[in-house]
Amino acid sequence: MSESTGNPGARALLRLRRRRSAERARESADLAGSELVVTPIEVVTGAPAANGVDENLPAGIRLAGAWSWRLIVIAAAIAILVFLVIQLRLIVIPLLVAVLVSALLVPFVAFLVRHHWPKGVAVALAMVGTLVLVAGLVTLASTQIAEGTVGLSERLTRSLDSFKAFLAGSPLQVSETDINTYVQQAWEAIQNDSAVFISGALSVGTTLGHLLTGLLLALFSLLFILIDGKAIWSWIVRFFPLRAQAAVDGAGIAGWTTLGNFAKVQILVASIDAVGIGVGAALLGVPMAIPIGILVFLGSFIPIVGAVATGSVAIVIALIFNNWAIALAMLGVVLLVQQVEGHVLQPLIMGTAVKVHPLAVVLVVAAGALLAGIPGALFAVPVAAVLNAMTSYVAGGSWRSSPPTVPTVPTTGSVLWQTVPQSRPGYRTSGAPARTARLRPGTLLTSRGASARVTPTDSSAPGAPHDSSEN
Repeated sequence: MSESTGNPGARALLRLRRRRSAERARESADLAGSELVVTPIEVVTGAPAANGVDENLPAGIRLAGAWSWRLIVIAAAIAILVFLVIQLRLIVIPLLVAVLVSALLVPFVAFLVRHHWPKGVAVALAMVGTLVLVAGLVTLASTQIAEGTVGLSERLTRSLDSFKAFLAGSPLQVSETDINTYVQQAWEAIQNDSAVFISGALSVGTTLGHLLTGLLLALFSLLFILIDGKAIWSWIVRFFPLRAQAAVDGAGIAGWTTLGNFAKVQILVASIDAVGIGVGAALLGVPMAIPIGILVFLGSFIPIVGAVATGSVAIVIALIFNNWAIALAMLGVVLLVQQVEGHVLQPLIMGTAVKVHPLAVVLVVAAGALLAGIPGALFAVPVAAVLNAMTSYVAGGSWRSSPPTVPTVPTTGSVLWQTVPQSRPGYRTSGAPARTARLRPGTLLTSRGASARVTPTDSSAPGAPHDSSEN
């Protein structure tokens, strides 16, 4: 110890060792501190950058803006759809007529098929029966109009004379000379504007051509719907994604049921309106009561307003060919029938069938008439009822309880679908397996493509292979 303390070199070496030990201890402490101290780092993924605008807007304004642009997109899509329907009205209207009529005839055809009628005969009977019914109504109306015109000129002359006498005795003091002058001026105006009537006649010819084309297209569409309606609907459903096919299929069935109920109930309501106004016209002595009833029957397919609009024809006829008292009585009959329809038939019968409020019916009819005229008013209510049923079904969510199924297009049960080429993508050729499957050991593939499981240990089982090498 005395040597080491007295030797300066030894003391320097000792100090160097102590310094190195202290540095190593300090490094170890720093390393241990760096392992124990964890600095939290905030990781932000997908957060929008602050722009100074959204942060200063109230939450309600941001929510309203989000809803607004989505509603604008939906409104634009609906507007484009309505525009396309209006542009293609010569195709859409006959197709809608065929669908509406088929909602009545499909149950009739199904009833005949259930009672062992051939489907072709049932479809033919439904088509021919519909044509005969329409032709019978037209023939009856034209016959009654022809019979009602007998002596019609004399009654019209008497009505015109009484109207002239009424005008002459009224405060207006319109004489017969003034009336003749007005009639002459009207005739001269018609002659001067003959070009307008010529173009009108040409447009009438074009309209008749469109009407004939639409009639043929409606009959053709009706025929195919009656023959292969289910297959056509299955083919349409296959265009939707697999996850949405169950909802689309169920919504279509709900809409079809509502359409059938609407058609049946509307025929009942139209019949009641036609009988009420027609019988009232006959009892009051108004000429052409049967054509008036047929006109009211056809017009009543436009709910609420149709019977009133067509019933006004009976009022005009009563005013021209009878007198003002009969016309007022006819007005009372029309209003009575309208009140019965609005307060009894619509809430009790139509309301339970289509589940659309009468106010909504009036607004929808007005919108349809504004957009597409008489066809728009005719199809406004059934389209609204079908859309209401479909959206209610989808929003109800009952389709989620059943797994989505892929509707198959029949290629063997219908002659029509056998004409579709089967070699295209998405179709299977007859006799070809749907997909190649791996056969398990002990499974044979028969000549018809069916697999049969074989137990090797039981050589006495029917169909078991026999190995001749064992003998």
